[in-house]
Amino acid sequence: MKLNSTRWRIVFSITIIVLVCACNNEKPSTSISLYKKKETTAIHTLMAQQEQAWNRADLEGFMQPYWKSDSLKFISKRGITYGWQATLDNYKKNYSTPDEMGKLQFTNITTDILNDTAAFVIGQWQLFRTADTLAGYYTLLWKKMDSRWFIIADHSS
Repeated sequence: MKLNSTRWRIVFSITIIVLVCACNNEKPSTSISLYKKKETTAIHTLMAQQEQAWNRADLEGFMQPYWKSDSLKFISKRGITYGWQATLDNYKKNYSTPDEMGKLQFTNITTDILNDTAAFVIGQWQLFRTADTLAGYYTLLWKKMDSRWFIIADHSS
């Protein structure tokens, strides 16, 4: 009887250890999943605010999520533009009136939270104007600095 009791304790102990390990392994995975969802939502919210700013012809508001640095990179068919101010100046030159700006719509295809400070977004943009509709794709590299997400590189085509 004592031997059976010892075996039972060993089996019970091993079962508890396995369950604890399994639960401990789930927590980080669940925690990471929740973190990624929260950060994805934060980035998508910033992009929705960008759409709203664009659609009210507020280019400075549209530029808020961009890193206000000379190291910002904006890549288009015309090449690479370096810097926040130069990017804003190009937008002002190319979209000088509300009619030229039209109505912007983003459709995010994938959002990958790479780590605590980096994210990668791929999507499609559409610009609905009276005269025409323009469309293309974007790849955005986001970096979290001082608890805020910023676009540090934008490749739009």
